[in-house]
Amino acid sequence: MEAWLLHLIDLLALPQFGLSTVFVVSFISATLLPLGSEPAVFGLIKLNPHLFWPAIGVATAGNTLGGALSWWMGLGAHKVVDKAKGVHTEVRALAWLKRFGAKACLLSWLPVVGDPLCAVAGWLKLPFWPCVAYMAVGKFLRYLTMTSLLLQLWPGLFTH
Repeated sequence: MEAWLLHLIDLLALPQFGLSTVFVVSFISATLLPLGSEPAVFGLIKLNPHLFWPAIGVATAGNTLGGALSWWMGLGAHKVVDKAKGVHTEVRALAWLKRFGAKACLLSWLPVVGDPLCAVAGWLKLPFWPCVAYMAVGKFLRYLTMTSLLLQLWPGLFTH
């Protein structure tokens, strides 16, 4: 089984598959599913240093689109609850989020709370495109910072 796993890792690390893998993992990790995408980005860049900027860009795009999906899921959930209750609902504990508006989506990069934040932004009907723009900025800065730090912390990792 170890040979199979190593073959799979080698296959996914190839540039033609690695970037698509980074996109899918980044997309899924931005939803409410518990998955981290930083190891995939770091591994691809470590094995293919020339893909630094493409990997950061693809991870940012995937993660931002996943956040946008969470926004739509939050909006849909709000509409379902409103329809079921026959009244408009609002989460009082998150009134501060509404006060900050779309700018709060800049914090979508945070672990644990960032992904639900996108869904709550949709629930609160914050404007979609400004939310996506702030998500993209926050997620880009996270990938750039995390990958750069990991490359500095483990410069010899994966070298033969």
